[in-house]
Amino acid sequence: MTEITKESIIKQLKERGLKVTPQRLAIIEVLIEHRQLHPGARFVYEEAKKKKRGLSLSTVYATLGELSRHGIIKTLQFDQIENRYEGNLEQHINLICEKCKKILDYKVPNAVDQRRVAKKTGFSITDTRLEYYGYCRECLGEEGSKGGE
Repeated sequence: MTEITKESIIKQLKERGLKVTPQRLAIIEVLIEHRQLHPGARFVYEEAKKKKRGLSLSTVYATLGELSRHGIIKTLQFDQIENRYEGNLEQHINLICEKCKKILDYKVPNAVDQRRVAKKTGFSITDTRLEYYGYCRECLGEEGSKGGE
């Protein structure tokens, strides 16, 4: 996985003509520090306001939306849970635990060549999202420790 860094995100912001504000920096730091969590906006807000006092939830939502629109991060939209955000833009499978809602990345061993699919089908691919739903190791362990309740 290509590692996202604060510097790489700042570079992308500048390349797209977007300002690098203290609020955006706080949000970016949280996204990087908690990348494995695929955090939701409320989590990002709670952590970022520790870094930048006076930060509002609406600023967090606006910034996450802008970063997503510009392809710097990816928004994972769900029906049953809060939208989540990730910086891993490479092809991978999101493993989503149905109990604790944790999201894990699993690198696809043989990624599908999107250009080949587009050429063969005439379909213009704009995004890819692969998801498997089930139970994480921790939640499976909890079930087993309950003695089959």
